[in-house]
Amino acid sequence: MFKGIDISASGLTAQRLRMDTISANISNAETTRDEDGNTYRRKIPVFKEKLENQMGSGLGSAASGSSKSAGVEISEIAEDQSPFRLEYRPEHPDANEEGYVELPNISVMTEMVNMIDASRAYEANIQAISNYKSMANSALNIST
Repeated sequence: MFKGIDISASGLTAQRLRMDTISANISNAETTRDEDGNTYRRKIPVFKEKLENQMGSGLGSAASGSSKSAGVEISEIAEDQSPFRLEYRPEHPDANEEGYVELPNISVMTEMVNMIDASRAYEANIQAISNYKSMANSALNIST
């Protein structure tokens, strides 16, 4: 029973990090230089399945141990390698000789769609935890 809550909790953590990353992307959509002087690149969280080793006591593959899913975890925060946007802004201090400014490879519209998706996934994990709690309450009430 608590395994399901742990899995949903890992989903909450992953979606919160995803929303944080999207927020950082949106806030840097017009940033022409980061702390190193480079154009900001869109960040993308990469998730992977969290596995839990199970040492079995039965015959076959269970005896040698197997892995069961234990939720999701963050593998890395990758940088999107798509090309930067070029905009003609000759008055901008970071404009090149032709007057073009190299802007981050961020589409605010895409980021907002991703934010809505992450928000809904977060809500789904909250609902799953709520359902687990409701099942546990129901199981406790059966015995009385």
